[in-house]
Amino acid sequence: MLKKTISSRKTRPINNVCPFCDQKKEPDYKDYQFLANFLTDRARIMPASRTGVCAKHQRKLSREVKRARFLALLPYIEKIS
Repeated sequence: MLKKTISSRKTRPINNVCPFCDQKKEPDYKDYQFLANFLTDRARIMPASRTGVCAKHQRKLSREVKRARFLALLPYIEKIS
């Protein structure tokens, strides 16, 4: 019988410091090029554990990305060829 192995694979944040707190900047839907840094290649919002964004700014980030998507500044999904 095979033994089950427990993988302790945890993803470490890319940045240890929140980029918004570091630059004293707030997420804004008009700065869609900066918001695109927090999206995956499939245009999904990256989790805070990957980006290092604090909880306060992660909530604001998701709200502003959704506003930018509604105004067609950011895509809802990436085109898959």
